[in-house]
Amino acid sequence: MTTEHRSLRSELETLTTEAFRPELAEIDTLPTLDIARLMNGEDAGVAGAVAKRLPQISAAIDAIATRMAQGGRLVYAGAGTAGRLGILDASECPPTFNTRPGQVVGVIAGGPEAMVTSVEGAEDSAQLARMDLDALDIGAADTVVGVSASGRTPYAVGAVEHARALGALTVGLSCNAGSALAAAAEHGIEVVVGPELLTGSTRLKAGTAQKLVLNMLSTITMIRLGKTYGNLMVDVRASNEKLRARSRRIVALATGASDDEIEAALTATDGEVKAAVLVILAGVDGPTAARLLEESGGRLRAALATTGG
Repeated sequence: MTTEHRSLRSELETLTTEAFRPELAEIDTLPTLDIARLMNGEDAGVAGAVAKRLPQISAAIDAIATRMAQGGRLVYAGAGTAGRLGILDASECPPTFNTRPGQVVGVIAGGPEAMVTSVEGAEDSAQLARMDLDALDIGAADTVVGVSASGRTPYAVGAVEHARALGALTVGLSCNAGSALAAAAEHGIEVVVGPELLTGSTRLKAGTAQKLVLNMLSTITMIRLGKTYGNLMVDVRASNEKLRARSRRIVALATGASDDEIEAALTATDGEVKAAVLVILAGVDGPTAARLLEESGGRLRAALATTGG
C-alpha cells in the first residue's frame, strides 16, 4: 500500500459517512422484510437531518435568487452520485419552471459519460473541475453549488474554490461535519445523516439528503423568482400531452374559468400558462398580458396588481 493510499484510508476512516456499523455485520443473513425495515428506518431520519440545516439552506436560497434575478446561472458540480443528482435537478428545471437554456446546469466529473458509468480518477481532479467551469465562462452573477457526500471530493472542492476566485456565489453541500467543501464555500450546508446501512454506500442516506436539499435550492429559488403563482407551476413548459393537460388544469385552478375560456386564453398566449391566467383574471388580450409580465419581471402576482386583479 502506497503512502498516498494509507493517507486516503486514514482520512476516510474519520468520516461519518464511511463509518462501519458492527451491529449490521450480519445483515445479509436476515430475512428480506427485516432488511427492508432496517433500511426504511434509516431513511426516516434523513428529513430530520435536513431540518437541522434549514437556516443555512434558506440563506443560500436567498443569495442564489438574488444572483439569478440579475441574470445569473445556477450550476451544480459533483462526482458520482452527487454529480448525477445535480444533473437530474438541473434537467428538471426547464419543463417545470420554463428556465432558459443554460440557466440551471449540472456538471459531473468525467463529463456526460460519467452519468452512466464510472470514469476512472475523474473525481480526484480539481483541475478538471476548473476546466468544466471555465467552459461555462462562470462569472460574478453565477452560483456554483459543490455537492459531495464526503465533503472532501477534489472535483467538488476544486469547483467551489475556482468559482469563488472568479467572484461567483458558492455553496458547499456535504454530509459530514467540518468538511473541506463547506469551508471552501460562502454557504456551507452539512447534512449529517450518519453511517450508511452498507458501509460507505453514500448513494443511500447521503444521496437522499442531497436530493432533498437540491429540491429546496431549485424549487424555492424559482418561487422567489416568481416562477409560480401560489403553489401552481404557471411557468410549466407544455412539451408533451401530459404537460398540456396539466397546463389546462393549472389555468383552471388559478382562475376557475370554463374549458372554453381556458382554450381561448391559451390560444391567445401561444400556450403560455402564466399569460393565459393573466388574460382571464385581468381581462386583457394576449399581447397585453405578455407586456405586463415582461414589465413585472415575469411575476404573475405583480402583473395582476398593476391591473387591479
